[in-house]
Amino acid sequence: MNLNDSACYQALATHDPRFDGRFFVGVSSTGIYCRPVCRAKLPAAKNCAFFPNAAAAERAGYRPCLRCRPELAPGRSRVDAESRLAARAASRIEDGVLESKSVTELAADLHTSDRHLRRVMLEAFGVSPVEMAQTGRLLLAKRLLTDTDLPVTEIAFAAGFGSVRRFNALFQERYRLNPTNLRENREGTRPMDVLRYELPYKPPLGWQELLAYVTGRAGHGAEARDGDVYRRTVRMNDKTGTISVGPAAGRDALVVELSPSLAGVMVPVLARVKRLFDLDADPVAITERLGDLAAGCPGLRVAGAFDPFELTVRAILGQQVSVKAATTLAGRFVMAFGTPVETPYVGLTHLHPTPERVTQETVDSIAALGIVRARAKSILALANAVATGTVSLTPGGDIAETTQKLKTLPGIGEWTAQYIAMRALGDPDAFPHTDLGLYKALGTTNPKDTLARAEAWRPWRAYAVMHLWRSLSGV
Repeated sequence: MNLNDSACYQALATHDPRFDGRFFVGVSSTGIYCRPVCRAKLPAAKNCAFFPNAAAAERAGYRPCLRCRPELAPGRSRVDAESRLAARAASRIEDGVLESKSVTELAADLHTSDRHLRRVMLEAFGVSPVEMAQTGRLLLAKRLLTDTDLPVTEIAFAAGFGSVRRFNALFQERYRLNPTNLRENREGTRPMDVLRYELPYKPPLGWQELLAYVTGRAGHGAEARDGDVYRRTVRMNDKTGTISVGPAAGRDALVVELSPSLAGVMVPVLARVKRLFDLDADPVAITERLGDLAAGCPGLRVAGAFDPFELTVRAILGQQVSVKAATTLAGRFVMAFGTPVETPYVGLTHLHPTPERVTQETVDSIAALGIVRARAKSILALANAVATGTVSLTPGGDIAETTQKLKTLPGIGEWTAQYIAMRALGDPDAFPHTDLGLYKALGTTNPKDTLARAEAWRPWRAYAVMHLWRSLSGV
């Protein structure tokens, strides 16, 4: 975003919620930075400096406001970044990649040098990769200190710090507070049955439509719906557990409840939930571009993927069959090859099989579930490609390169590749232009005309797809 001081100050003066998360204001007279919706006394314009993100404000020496709590601001869509490389890096950093890799290794994964990566990150976000990661960890820790009863030691590791000493030192350096100071008025810790965390979003959010779409395609045993709540089993590194996601009463946020066993992997788990429910989307900007097409449901999101491999298998199963039939097959797949687990929730009985687990099967064993042999061959080829690293479905990868590699696998054509790009890889401009449903909704008869009609919706064509498919349902 090209920050204009005058426009930002006007948004600050009016507490305009449309700008929440789009910029932060640092106040030189206090050394504090705030969200534009902060209800503190309006500072003089001469004392204000505006930043595109919290990390840039902290890099300039400002501390987070304890009143408006910058960690509660909604995120920004990666399409906002001027550099695709910076956007891909930011996505990986949000996933916690720098907890296990160096900036040099991240740069190598992105096929660039660490020097060039630092330069594009500074140009796009005003901070280095390490500074972005540190601010994300600190703000997560600050929120856990304020909103949960986790012990400080567990918070340090949950937020991605390698040691409590490093956490305490950086917290004190950045915020001029000892972590325990935020809990001076608390009664201490108590045993917790579940970890609760709120993920804010920019309103509106069509939660019912989003929940229906995701759970209508869920794999029985690994995912389930309970009223307005989505639940699923989770495997992350060596941790397993469950998550539940539902709307926060009276707030523009979703409440995520995690098993305590997932405390050590909260960073990547929360990042995956955000992608699954497309919480960084800017519905105002999207609606402006889509016009009348989005008028019926301006909060409609593109359902993403908690596990890209899982979603890609589901996309293959969905080829040339009804949604109901594909969902039945997905459930059989989970129950046959997934890992049984005990959970407190009805319907959650298995972890989705990993690529490595699927490679142990054969076309015959997969086809025995009622899956067409051609699809079984595709799934097995996909599992082998992911397990060996030939194809990477890691968020933040090169989407064009990944889709091209996917299309070299048997049974994956343009439609499937675009659907995977749209949902598993998070491309907001993906467009399955050979889809018969889009032909019907647009009144076109061929890919060329369909692409031409969609040109005006760039870079949000994936959202146009969701609205067009919704129009066919008669809602």
